[in-house]
Amino acid sequence: MDAADLPERESMDFDVLVVGAGPAGLASAIRLKQLAAEAGSEISVLVVEKGSEVGAHILSGAVIDPIGLDRLFPDWREDPDAPLKTPVTDDRFYMLGPAGSVRLPNILMPKLMGNHGNYIGSLGNVARWLAAKAEELGVEVYPGFAANELLYDEAGAVVGVATGDMGIGRDGEMSDRYTRGMELRARYTLFAEGARGQLSKELIAGFKLDEGREPQKFGIGIKELWQVAPEQHHPGLVQHSFGWPLDGTTGGGSFLYHLEDRQVAVGFVVHLNYTNPYLSPFEEFQRFKTHPLIRPTFEGGKRLAYGARAITEGGFQSVPKLVFPGGALVGCAAGFVNVPRIKGSHNAVLSGILAAEEAFKALSEGRGQDELSGYEAAWRGSDIGRDLWRVRNVKPLWSKFGTYIGIALGGLDMWSNSLLGISPFGTLGHGKPDYASLKPAKDSKPIDYPKPDGVVSFDRLSSVFLSNTNHEEDQPPHLVVKSLALQKSSEHDVFAGPSQRYCPAGVYEWVEEGGDARFVINAQNCVHCKTCDIKDPNQNITWVAPEGGGGPNYPNM
Repeated sequence: MDAADLPERESMDFDVLVVGAGPAGLASAIRLKQLAAEAGSEISVLVVEKGSEVGAHILSGAVIDPIGLDRLFPDWREDPDAPLKTPVTDDRFYMLGPAGSVRLPNILMPKLMGNHGNYIGSLGNVARWLAAKAEELGVEVYPGFAANELLYDEAGAVVGVATGDMGIGRDGEMSDRYTRGMELRARYTLFAEGARGQLSKELIAGFKLDEGREPQKFGIGIKELWQVAPEQHHPGLVQHSFGWPLDGTTGGGSFLYHLEDRQVAVGFVVHLNYTNPYLSPFEEFQRFKTHPLIRPTFEGGKRLAYGARAITEGGFQSVPKLVFPGGALVGCAAGFVNVPRIKGSHNAVLSGILAAEEAFKALSEGRGQDELSGYEAAWRGSDIGRDLWRVRNVKPLWSKFGTYIGIALGGLDMWSNSLLGISPFGTLGHGKPDYASLKPAKDSKPIDYPKPDGVVSFDRLSSVFLSNTNHEEDQPPHLVVKSLALQKSSEHDVFAGPSQRYCPAGVYEWVEEGGDARFVINAQNCVHCKTCDIKDPNQNITWVAPEGGGGPNYPNM
């Protein structure tokens, strides 16, 4: 279908456009409206969200540091509808072996690793609450609108985005339900798409925002929500572990968070710089739940929800330049996750606030489509920069020295940064990007994973069912393979098809037919985790936004 044959898009203009209704995007919209109210002025703010509703695509642990919420709404705890109801009361760290575990004394943990004062909750529900607050202040929030094209002016500045056309068939032709996307234009556009966002990725490459930075690093986080037996429920308990079932050269760890209503969130993170193409993060997670320390929590319980999401792990060294003509990156699109704390939502909210304050200042001065240079200059000296600076070497040490020595050295480094304000290691680099870390299959050992028992461990398809994932089937593929020949000659023939293992949703399969292998993409299963876009060894798979509203529909993840 030729672009010239398409009907003209309708256009809407705003002062600020926010792409993504997660904590960062909603915080920026709320702060803009707060500042406008304080100044007695009016500004128009629109938030677009690709999920079917706000929170539908939000997935996080989550133990939430309330520093960001405290800045936005100092009295949020007094709100009867506040989404965080369970404060942390018990903080535990374990090292797991195949048959046993060792609890690490809390006194050995740097103070910054403590969780007292934090809350256990659903980040999706936090986003829903923030969206309601934003709308009360006059923010327009449009769920079900996937932004999939950047708009530029003649000078090359970003002037907004276009939402995707609806009703284009798999063959690329307009169907009877065709609707043209809209152009949403603004003086400033803030991108809050989360880790490995489609447009953020394009912006980073196009404006060379990562020039002079370390490669961004990622993990894959897989999570389930359970309702457990009453005797297994300990509201306020936060439990982290590392070690088994991962080997000493593969980074990652787990969490168990006990919420209200007999709910327990359990998750497993695998760093995506792993080297063995036979490794399956999903299977490692299922195996983890069979450990003697973990299994009793879930026996007699019911699995309620499942999902997965990529996590930015590069930290301080990998944060790109945040601003460009016409906009800025906020939240996980910028890479503000604190890896050892397994927290990013607090920094996401703080970055949204910081960007909003700079955008409001610029609007007040009559500016538009220029760089919000104050935001770029301010973040390192803010709470965000201080949070990430103290842990900047944890991920590089873990990657370089493996789990046990790396974690010990990371602990030493955090203590040194906390007590003395310096690191014995300076600032370490990350080395190569995650997609370049896989070894060829011939140099790797296959992993024999046990079959799921249907009690605490499960298969992929029954898990995806719990994510409520749905896509319009008659649409162009949103998982774009640039070269099927390269996929066969390299991903399959050299690396033994790791896509069918790293994907936590069963999207990819290599099907043997008559002595040949065919690459099958089950796009309907996709939970939008972005792992394929990150881990494919040739960067041959690109994730793009499907029709708005497609993907998982997480109720409270």
